[in-house]
Amino acid sequence: MTTTLDIRRSSPLGPHVAEVWLNRPEVRNAFNDGVVQELSDAFRTLAQDGDLRAVVLGGHGKAFCAGADLSWMRAMADYTWPQNHADAARLAEMLWAIWTCPVPVVGRIHGDCYAGGVGLAAVCDVLVAAEGAHFCLSEARLGLLPATIGPYVVKALGEQASRRYFVTAERFSAARAQALGFVHEVVAPEALDATVAEVVAAIVANGPLAVRACKRLVKDVAGHEIDAALRDETVRRIADIRASPEGREGVQAFLNKRGPAWK
Repeated sequence: MTTTLDIRRSSPLGPHVAEVWLNRPEVRNAFNDGVVQELSDAFRTLAQDGDLRAVVLGGHGKAFCAGADLSWMRAMADYTWPQNHADAARLAEMLWAIWTCPVPVVGRIHGDCYAGGVGLAAVCDVLVAAEGAHFCLSEARLGLLPATIGPYVVKALGEQASRRYFVTAERFSAARAQALGFVHEVVAPEALDATVAEVVAAIVANGPLAVRACKRLVKDVAGHEIDAALRDETVRRIADIRASPEGREGVQAFLNKRGPAWK
């Protein structure tokens, strides 16, 4: 247990799963510079764990993340431009640490998911939300903009929806987020943990190196022209993994109607 995060490397979901929980329920898990640094450190450490297959990111208490902490915002009100730049750079590094985690990150969303909290959700690979969860890109209400989280939110929410919600700062429901393709599953609150567990189990059942390669593949091909270079790269990648010990084991297990060794 750390001050602002509850990090569990030995998860009930399995030995190859880590859980990272925002642990400031008294402020609806609003983040400050301490949370930003701890999340960066946690995900950099997890990225080095070769036995890891999935990470669950959630929040204790009544909300996933309500955005920036009010005390932190009061302090920032007096920052100089260089101080603001350095502060934003630390947030950008935190988002990048989660985004580049080599294994899938499953976001467990409940309650409020506001501002920077939407950014945290956007860097997850799979989002499971409870009915009643709400999202809001509220920065424009304060005369600000969701700049640091913007690249990830636009990718996850979509350009057209971002055009609206960046400029209106409207709240939108979990059901709306799912309709827009931002959230993958919306379930009753009492089913949230079970659904997260099902998603994690599906990931862990697959080849560990294949899952990492699949996550990387999506990021590397998304938005790119399907030209000769991209086609050649995908040919190389499938040849590499077919010839790998894990690939050979998986195919042999399938052909021989047995479970693969990684299970």
